[in-house]
Amino acid sequence: MSKVVYLQCPTGISGDMCLGALVSLGVPLEYLIEKLNSLGIENEYTITAELVHRHSQEATKVHVNLVEHHHHHHGRHLPEIEAMILKAQLPARVTAWSLAVFRQLAVAEGAVHGVAPSSVHFHEVGAVDAIVDIVGTCLCLDWLGIDNNEAQLPLLYCSALPTGGGTVLAAHGVMAVPVPAVLKLWEARGVPVYSNGIEKELVTPTGAAIVTTLASKFGAPEAMTLTQVGLGAGNLNLPISNVLQAWLGYSDSQLNNTSNNSPYVETISVLETQIDDLNPQAIGYLYDELFRAGALDVFTQSIGMKKSRPGILLTVICYQDKIQQVQEILFRETTTLGIRVSTQQRSTLQRQIETVETEYGTVGVKIAWLGEATNKLVTNVQPEYEDCASLARKYNVPWREIQRQALQCWHQKNKR
Repeated sequence: MSKVVYLQCPTGISGDMCLGALVSLGVPLEYLIEKLNSLGIENEYTITAELVHRHSQEATKVHVNLVEHHHHHHGRHLPEIEAMILKAQLPARVTAWSLAVFRQLAVAEGAVHGVAPSSVHFHEVGAVDAIVDIVGTCLCLDWLGIDNNEAQLPLLYCSALPTGGGTVLAAHGVMAVPVPAVLKLWEARGVPVYSNGIEKELVTPTGAAIVTTLASKFGAPEAMTLTQVGLGAGNLNLPISNVLQAWLGYSDSQLNNTSNNSPYVETISVLETQIDDLNPQAIGYLYDELFRAGALDVFTQSIGMKKSRPGILLTVICYQDKIQQVQEILFRETTTLGIRVSTQQRSTLQRQIETVETEYGTVGVKIAWLGEATNKLVTNVQPEYEDCASLARKYNVPWREIQRQALQCWHQKNKR
């Protein structure tokens, strides 16, 4: 049974509202401050939290207060923010999620302004706010244990989003609401939207980037066992309570899938392209970039192409919210002129890593099963390749010997 968060957004979502709702669920502010300080911008802002009322409803308001004389006067571009996050030694999942959100935001902003994502300029005030809100939100999800294992994303769902209306003053002048970057993010993900009649900016680019990158689904809540509700307050006074709700609980759908011995069924996207004029040395680099962007699997097959040319069929499997990012990498790093995209269902087994002690050291063993964790039918047991390889090199023994011992130890331990 997995922990899940559902975001109910009657008045939209912004980065600070999301952060406030998750802090309301119990994430210590001291923990956030400690981890955020590793980004190296602690002299540019302070972060505080307080309880406030929005139409008599009490909620947590997180304030990111900028230090005037420490403003980063030239703003920041995506590569600088990426380097900052990578250097911060944050938990691995937090690093991956934060990078994914910023890249999604940069792709949308770049598409709107007709520039490459790496050239997108995050302005001095918005950049610090966005860094704290995005990395802080990812830290909170990690602290709460919201993880989706195979998906490499938090198990996060989100309601349909209100469009808002009117105009807002932005760095590029007065803009109609929803602002272009938000519309681009909604378009790329196919987000369900509606009007609640409030003519204000209800969804900010930061809030939109967080949910379009990290949320698995939009719409009504999935079946879940609710354990706690966090409330995050927005800045505006609106006709209804300007509060974002974060419902914390356990995913009943995953429990139901395992209890009847059925594998977990999910929707994935498959991207394919044929290439016959690319230096093969580029493929290894391409694999790394695609996996770093969140691809679930990448593989190639040798094929014969037109004019009798040998080529490769490159296939990438990812979740729907990663399609745009994967396509950008394929167009940037290969010579392809077109990519086919299809949606498929895949069934996956429940799995976990157990450790065993061989005479050479510790080896992780991946266990896959059908059924409930307490009454599971184990279908596959495989020692982790890297663990076996590391010990084989260290003690100069065959890799197969380490693997054999790991399997033997696991079966003895479990008497199978």
